[in-house]
Amino acid sequence: MPEPVDAGDLPPADEDSGDEETQKTELTGLFIERPPESNVITTGTDMVFIAKVDSTTLTRKPSIKWLKGKWLDLASKAGKHLQFKETYDRETKVYTFEMKVIKAKVGAAGGYRCEVTSKDKFDSITFEITVEVAEQEDVDILSSFKRADGGEDDGNLDFSALLKAAKKKKKSEEPEIDVWELLKHAHPSEYEKIAFEYGITDLRGMLKRLKKMKVEPKHSEAFLKRLEACYSVEKGKKIVLTCEVFDPNVQVKWLRNGQEIKPSAKYIMECNGNIRTLTINRTSLADDAAYECVVGEDKCFTEVFIKEPPVTITKLMDDYHVVVGERVEFEVEVSEEGANAMWFFEDIELHKDTDPAKFRMKKDGRKHTLIILEATLNDIGMYHCWTNGGHTKGELEVEEKELLVLQDIADLTVRATDQAVFKCEVSDEKVTGKWFKDGVEVLASERHKMTHIGRFHKLVIDNVKPQDAGDYTFIPEGYALSLSAKLNFLEIKVDYVPRQDPPKIHLDTTGNMVSQNTIIVVAGNKLRLDVEISGEPPPTVVWSRGDQVISSTEGRIRVESRKDLTSFVIEGAEREDEGNYTICVTNPAGEDKAMLFVKIVDVPDPPENVQCLSVGEDSSSMTWQPPAYDGGAPVKGYFMERKKKGSSRWTKLNFDVYESTNYEAKRMIEGVMYEMRVFAVNSIGLSQPSLTSKPFMPIAPTSEPTRLLVDDVTDHTCTLKWLAPDRIGAGGLDGYIIEYCKDGDTQWVVANEELCERQNFVVRGLPVGEKVNFRVTAKNIAGCSLPAVLTQPVTIREIVELPKIRLPRDLRTKYIRKVGDKLNLVIPFQGKPRPVLKWYKDGQPVDEKLVGVRNSTVDSILFIRSAERDHSGKYELVVQIENMEDRATVDIRIVEKPSAPLKVRVAEVWGFNAALEWDVPRDDGNCEITGYTIQKADKKTKDWYTIYEHNRKTHCTSSDLIIGNEYMFRVYSENLCGLSEEPCMSKNTAVIVKTGLQHKSNDYKEKDVTCVPSFTQPLQDRSVVAGYSTAISCSVKGFPKPKIVWMKNKMIICDDPKFIMLNNQGVLTLNIRKPSAFDGGRYSCKAVNALGEAHAECKLVIRLPTDPTAEK
Repeated sequence: MPEPVDAGDLPPADEDSGDEETQKTELTGLFIERPPESNVITTGTDMVFIAKVDSTTLTRKPSIKWLKGKWLDLASKAGKHLQFKETYDRETKVYTFEMKVIKAKVGAAGGYRCEVTSKDKFDSITFEITVEVAEQEDVDILSSFKRADGGEDDGNLDFSALLKAAKKKKKSEEPEIDVWELLKHAHPSEYEKIAFEYGITDLRGMLKRLKKMKVEPKHSEAFLKRLEACYSVEKGKKIVLTCEVFDPNVQVKWLRNGQEIKPSAKYIMECNGNIRTLTINRTSLADDAAYECVVGEDKCFTEVFIKEPPVTITKLMDDYHVVVGERVEFEVEVSEEGANAMWFFEDIELHKDTDPAKFRMKKDGRKHTLIILEATLNDIGMYHCWTNGGHTKGELEVEEKELLVLQDIADLTVRATDQAVFKCEVSDEKVTGKWFKDGVEVLASERHKMTHIGRFHKLVIDNVKPQDAGDYTFIPEGYALSLSAKLNFLEIKVDYVPRQDPPKIHLDTTGNMVSQNTIIVVAGNKLRLDVEISGEPPPTVVWSRGDQVISSTEGRIRVESRKDLTSFVIEGAEREDEGNYTICVTNPAGEDKAMLFVKIVDVPDPPENVQCLSVGEDSSSMTWQPPAYDGGAPVKGYFMERKKKGSSRWTKLNFDVYESTNYEAKRMIEGVMYEMRVFAVNSIGLSQPSLTSKPFMPIAPTSEPTRLLVDDVTDHTCTLKWLAPDRIGAGGLDGYIIEYCKDGDTQWVVANEELCERQNFVVRGLPVGEKVNFRVTAKNIAGCSLPAVLTQPVTIREIVELPKIRLPRDLRTKYIRKVGDKLNLVIPFQGKPRPVLKWYKDGQPVDEKLVGVRNSTVDSILFIRSAERDHSGKYELVVQIENMEDRATVDIRIVEKPSAPLKVRVAEVWGFNAALEWDVPRDDGNCEITGYTIQKADKKTKDWYTIYEHNRKTHCTSSDLIIGNEYMFRVYSENLCGLSEEPCMSKNTAVIVKTGLQHKSNDYKEKDVTCVPSFTQPLQDRSVVAGYSTAISCSVKGFPKPKIVWMKNKMIICDDPKFIMLNNQGVLTLNIRKPSAFDGGRYSCKAVNALGEAHAECKLVIRLPTDPTAEK
């Protein structure tokens, strides 16, 4: 967001803004067209001001503000005299913002500002409007008495023109008055009266401006340095507000938004001399406020701005593939609760007020959801979610509703009192429908029952009657589709048959008979085969499958027999029921047989071996194998679905049946893991989904490497350098392949056996004198990129260059470092072919166990991890190519603090002076002694004071010594590293005596004050309540000072945090913290010195607290 600007930095609206161009800071230059800087309007006329913003580089829609002066937002003034308009050109991506002034008045004059903001970009422009009063003609009084809104004889009389003319004439005679000067000197009680008199309608805005008007700064006697104008800090970090006061002893108060701040763990106030600081720990958004430091009646102000950390998106948005009318919920998760997220459809921002009947936005903790209540074809596109630190997108695909018939209604033939069941299956579980018989809707009754379970719709007719025969139709609601079947009523006719009639089987080949003696049944459906038989006497019927006779009259597979009719029933047909069935009828007159083949058709098995063959930047090529079993009906095609790994929402890829077993999925997001599954479809229905494919990620090769160039050439090698590709993508970068070929040849040779992970490579084994072309290709998991090729061939030939050492400037003089420091000397050189490098110390080769050396083709590094005195010396680097060489010498000196001086002594004492002498230290720390520090101490107090610093000589004189005192002296030696660790004490002392005085001894005997310890106030017995801290006290006297021992039950109390023992000038106190029942007992105190000892004892009773309400 743009940095905050103090309102006091902007010029007032009525001041000349000619210098504003130099004060204004244009951060981005977003405006491509702006209003003129100076504009003149005549009163009563209109004028339009246009500003245009180019949004090609913006990530979101810019927001615009039109301001007058510094503070007045003109959006609140839109109406009769001021209108705003905004348009957008999709082709040029330019936003046009217009401000129209209608029938301008004199009050419209002043300075205006237009501000545009988009995420982290900001720009503003300023312009002036001058209003000129139109020349007034002579007022025609008669014409002023005109009728409003009508002709000559209708409407009301309008005197406004006459009144306006009179007002303008009167105003022109009055002298101009500066209203702001008048307000500054007026009492606050008169503000409203002045505003009414001079036509100021925005009283609140007037008071804000009047408050912010510049006031002549008063000289502050309380503050030497005030607080900064504003501070900025990231949320959760610490910030320190600092000011400097004139009086170091003065007390200050800190205020936040006018409320005094109390010291706490969050707010720490410190006073260090004249410096006063307020430290705010772990800042939050609540700390974004105005702060004051108050000294008496003087104050200094500042403002603290809290920057929120970027909010990232932790859960990405899923793609949706739905049909018209379905509900869509795009859901994301962000890193912080309560964070703001912005939703966009393509480049249009979606707000809560954007079509509330269609879009809804929900925020639950870290979850943000965009809900589309009913998707339409106009909603197809890309939806984006933006935070201030992240972005995600999801694609919505909407298809027209299309209903597939997975199982059609079959014709039925039933007998009287039997049950007829019509059954169909459609692709949508939510679809409802109606049943019709011969065009008339079938209503539910005791015999007619209609059910809808999932995708299946059934019409069941119990106790079939002849009038139930006819055409039955099922029509799904909302679709131009109908499914029809016929119900045939089987009427039994009894004819006269001779008594000796051989048996005969009458098979009906209509209905579900596909071919002669073949019956097709959908798996799960019921098969009821009614076969008429004839014969006299009535024949015996036997059903069999192969050699197995079916005689059961109950169960899933059963036989039902009646006179002249036999029925074969299979409830819920299964695949295992498919096969040849035989019916045999016999009587004394003969025998008849018929063979039936029952074919069970079902939905196919799931497709197998779904896998990804290849991937692209936003696509993948998938393949699979057809199902092992087609369900008894040919496979018509397939439906595909995909989802993001970890998500539970599957997106359909096709709504029409896809016939091939290879498919290219597109419009995927690079770098996101996907999974895919396939459904097979035949005339019966949709199979179960296949096993999910292995996760795959759409990725693409990188772009070609950039800035390929030759770094070095020898007789047989060439060194190449390049930079990484501009676009790497989600597949990352595994390495590079370097190839070369002779100029004029087309066969490229790979120079590296393994991928090169660095961005440089030495190609070896090249022919001398040949011109060779080189190219470099980047490779990742998706394959190789386009090659980066050198524009010209390279001639393989050694470039000879004499050896030369380029010694850095700081190494040309003595190089001094302290003991323990780390040394790392980098010395560049040049020379071709690669020279031989040697290091010497004081003429001998360096010991690599003590000193580390690393050499490259362009420099040599001498490093010492921890320097010691032994590392001092002259180091010489020799760079040699055959018989040519170059040398450079580095003088290294390792220094440390010196030892103490030797033999410090008082050489002479006279008057109030003492002369000191000493010898130089044994060890100067490997560098020159720069001086000495001398200190003195009175032998009574033994407090040391420095009398000389950086004294370069080995002697000095200490003056202004106090008569009667005896002084000791000590001396520190000093060099480049500092003072010596230990001083050298003077062997003798300096006694300053007063001449002519004699000591007169006392003629009295000092009093002996020693005494045996005794208690002047003994311990008293106490009774206390458990849980409340208590203390027991006594007092003792004795000299020498006695040692005090406290005991509990004759056990010494020591190192127990529960007890605190105090001794204040003989008053002894034992504090017991929160005693319990265990702490009761006898406590004693013993005082002991060399002359004897004394005891004091008391009893401590601990009472348990009682509940006063328990007795009641």
